[in-house]
Amino acid sequence: MTRIVLASRSPRRRELLERLDVQFQMVVPDVDETPHPGEDPSAYVERLARDKARAVEADPDTLVIAADTTVDLDGEILGKPSTHDDARRMLRRLSGRSHYVHTGVAVRLGDRVETGVDETRVQMTPIADHALEWYLGTGEPFDKAGAYALQGVGAVFVARVAGSVSNVIGLPLTLLVELAGRLGVDLVGPGAGLLG
Repeated sequence: MTRIVLASRSPRRRELLERLDVQFQMVVPDVDETPHPGEDPSAYVERLARDKARAVEADPDTLVIAADTTVDLDGEILGKPSTHDDARRMLRRLSGRSHYVHTGVAVRLGDRVETGVDETRVQMTPIADHALEWYLGTGEPFDKAGAYALQGVGAVFVARVAGSVSNVIGLPLTLLVELAGRLGVDLVGPGAGLLG
C-alpha cells in the first residue's frame, strides 16, 4: 500500500480527503505564497500546489498530495483576509456578484508530479450590512480565500454553484482521483491506496 501525505494544515482538506477513506498523515509545507506580479489566478494556484508537493520530504513510494485555492474576482486574486477590515472589503466586493474559485492540485510520487486546476463559478447573494457584520463576528471569514466558507455558515450568502463543491471547499476530489490515477495510485474503491 502506498503511504499518503497531505501537504497541508487545512482542516477542510483533511475532512475532504477523509471522505475517500484512505489513511494519510498531514505535513505542513514551507512555501512562499506571494503571487508573482501579473500572475493569472489559475497559474498561481497550480504553481503553489506544485511547490507544496515538492517541499515535502518523502520516500519514493509515498504519494504527496498538495493543493492551493484562491478566489478570482474579475482576474484579481482574493486570498485570505489579514484583518476584519480586509475581510469586510472582500465580502462587500463579492456581494451580489459571481466569481470563480480555482484550486490547483499536485500529486507527487518520487520524481513524478501531476498537476491540474479545477474551476467553479460561485454566485453570491447581496449581503446586507447587518448580515456582513454578523458574519465577521463569527470569525469564520479568516483563513479562508475570499473571506467566506461554503461549508460553514457562509453558505447563506451563496446563491448558486456551477461546478465542483469540493473545489470551493479546497480539494476537488474528482481531479485529485484523476491525477493520482495518472501516477498509478487508486484512491477509491476496495484497492484504494494501492499502486495500479
